[in-house]
Amino acid sequence: MKNNQTLQNEKENKIFYPLKNISIREAIFIFALIFCLTPFASPPIALAIGIIIAFSIGHPYLHLNHKATKILLQFSVVGLGFGMDLGKIMQVGKEGIPFTIVSIFGTLIIGYYIGRWLNIHKKTSHLISSGTAICGGSAIAAIAPILNANANEMSVALGTVFILNSVALIIFPIIGHLLHLTQTQFGFWAGIAIHDTSSVVGAAAKYGNVALQIATTVKLARTLWIVPIAFVTSFLFKNKSSKISIPYFIFLFLAASVARTYFPFITGISGQIVNIAKIGLTVTLFLIGAGLSKEVLKTVGVKPLVQGVILWIIISVSSLLIIMRMV
Repeated sequence: MKNNQTLQNEKENKIFYPLKNISIREAIFIFALIFCLTPFASPPIALAIGIIIAFSIGHPYLHLNHKATKILLQFSVVGLGFGMDLGKIMQVGKEGIPFTIVSIFGTLIIGYYIGRWLNIHKKTSHLISSGTAICGGSAIAAIAPILNANANEMSVALGTVFILNSVALIIFPIIGHLLHLTQTQFGFWAGIAIHDTSSVVGAAAKYGNVALQIATTVKLARTLWIVPIAFVTSFLFKNKSSKISIPYFIFLFLAASVARTYFPFITGISGQIVNIAKIGLTVTLFLIGAGLSKEVLKTVGVKPLVQGVILWIIISVSSLLIIMRMV
């Protein structure tokens, strides 16, 4: 029979066995992930740590990264909805409609001609333009099936948007402070000119709470344009059979805002929910940074990146000039 010491050792081995199989690379990644859950981490810091890991030891769980990032981002955005008054959301959404319509269709048209000028494949060019015009990776993921885009075309478009998102998260707050933009101005600018919701929220959170509320609302209002742009794409590319992916989490964001506005007991705990959502956003940006790799950079190539940069500069500069004059 086994003595008590042997049984205790076997019990400990069962508990710690998974830890014994963790490599140094995985341990570093998990430690960095845990750090991003603490108050010491901020969205820019989390992104920087993720990028450092990507280009040094590499992401040990890269095959899970895309799904984890998508789910975590959606939960975080819905959580932020508990901190926003519905009346303010409606007001900001109404004020942002002219910016949204002009910038979306202007970007798509300009992107089409830049793609022709650079001799970029039509589908790849349209994916980059759609990602720049609406909401980055979400728009690309929704539009790609309608175009019957292959994996390489999607990778090029996603890589282009991903690189520019990482840059925007760092430089937009710096530019905003240099130009002495108000939080309202910065919120509108970030919501229009930064591709993905994650980077929009990350940059705005660093700038201030008012900027965060406005930027999130403007960006989510733009995200709803995935549906009409998908129909337009289907018509232009003569594909009526593809299913359109609708970003349902936006409606959950609005439901959270309704709950925060009209139910007092929700208002009492909304602060805690928003704090958890901000932590989720920080972790999301860490995962986004860790997902960047040399392979992604190689896949993108020069011409698609040039198209993405030109479009991004056009929409960033033009929207900034309009916002500084009108807001």
